[in-house]
Amino acid sequence: MSADRRAAPEAGWDSLKVDELKDELEARGLPKSGKKDELVARLEEEDSRGGETAASEAVPEAVAEEVVAPEEPAEEPAAEEVSAEEPGEEAAEEEPEEAADGAPAPRRRRRRGSAETTPERRQAAPRREDGAVVVSARARYVRSAPRKARLVMDHIRGKRVEQAQAILRHAPRAVSTDILKLLNSAVANAESAYELGPDELRIGRAFVDEGPTIKRYRPRALGRATRINKRTSHMTIELTTEGNEG
Repeated sequence: MSADRRAAPEAGWDSLKVDELKDELEARGLPKSGKKDELVARLEEEDSRGGETAASEAVPEAVAEEVVAPEEPAEEPAAEEVSAEEPGEEAAEEEPEEAADGAPAPRRRRRRGSAETTPERRQAAPRREDGAVVVSARARYVRSAPRKARLVMDHIRGKRVEQAQAILRHAPRAVSTDILKLLNSAVANAESAYELGPDELRIGRAFVDEGPTIKRYRPRALGRATRINKRTSHMTIELTTEGNEG
């Protein structure tokens, strides 16, 4: 025990006043804030720690070394098991890769999902009963009235793709741009999925369904409000290979 500290009185730390307890805590370098019960508990805890430290110093060094020394032989069997498994795995991987003449072949790593190892799979084209291929594309929630879109759809229905594209480029209605985008999307689907060119296709079905109506209001005279209906359309175009010669 250091010279600054003093031993606990016989009656205990409770017999001292708060100022004396704070002086003792300050001498020991401990915080001196709190009530008397907290100060007393802090001093008793410090005394108990001092007793444990003194007991640990009295333990011989030889005993401490025996307790702290790790048991190294317990880890050796795990290292042997790992070393025994590795050669077997390498052999299992190298055996199928040997050449027919017995010479070892170079080891190759497999790539999952790469273009080199995965064969190209194409989906079978949907066909009608007469054997014609059908490719479709659909545009939903187009901001145009169905009546206006149907007027343009009637001009391209049954036409070849190149002829329909020319009609849509020069049509005066604004919805012609949306229908042209939909037609180009259907042609791209046919090219990427079924390897069909624009010259092999014609427009089989082309129709427009009514979508949800967006309701807005406009102020009018005498404090009235008039509703404005902004209609939308769902447009569908189906391309087919039947009768595209003329």
